Amino acid sequence: MPLGIAPLGKDLTIVKISTDEKMKRHLENLGIIVGGTIKAQSDGSGNMIILIKDSRFAIDMGLAMKIQVS
Repeated sequence: MPLGIAPLGKDLTIVKISTDEKMKRHLENLGIIVGGTIKAQSDGSGNMIILIKDSRFAIDMGLAMKIQVS
């Protein structure tokens, strides 16, 4: 399921990232990698707050819909 519709507050595993190579490299530098664990903390006003390895990031909903989690 896309990260944008995933339940909040649960640990999720990243299965696939459907973006161009430049964005994938940027996300990898932030720690958002296939097989990694991510937690959606909150969503609102077109953005989503995510937790990865004790760090919080805000991503837009368009990007969140391109990250597949299970």
